[in-house]
Amino acid sequence: MNTRDRQHERGQALIEAAITLPILLMLMVGIFEIGRAYQTWQVLTNAAREGARMAITPSGTQTTTTALIRQYMADGQLSESAAAAVVVNKGASINVNGTPISASAVTVDYPFEFIMLQPVVRLVAPGATVGGPLTMRATAIMRNEAP
Repeated sequence: MNTRDRQHERGQALIEAAITLPILLMLMVGIFEIGRAYQTWQVLTNAAREGARMAITPSGTQTTTTALIRQYMADGQLSESAAAAVVVNKGASINVNGTPISASAVTVDYPFEFIMLQPVVRLVAPGATVGGPLTMRATAIMRNEAP
């Protein structure tokens, strides 16, 4: 193998690296961002559950329930906890063995944005909409306690 062939091989390795590096970067960023989205969804689910636990008590008002949910989200490091839409419905009902029972339902809609996914995807595919903002929703419903 002469020197000229080795120079062509170095150029080939550079081209291969240039093709695979953006794809590898997109994959790694995607893994991190999906993990962050899953963690956010877990905090929202737990916040809705804690809010439903507060709402089912006779002393649980919509104001205290909403405050508890927002505090739970803030403690979970969700930066947009103040922008989340929180709906507390103390007049919901659930069926238990065919009998409707008074319940409280809590729904939390959180505006989630990927930090790095969309810019990295746009490096690979400029017109892509992958990684755009989305709204995460968590709902919990529990049977009301007797007054």
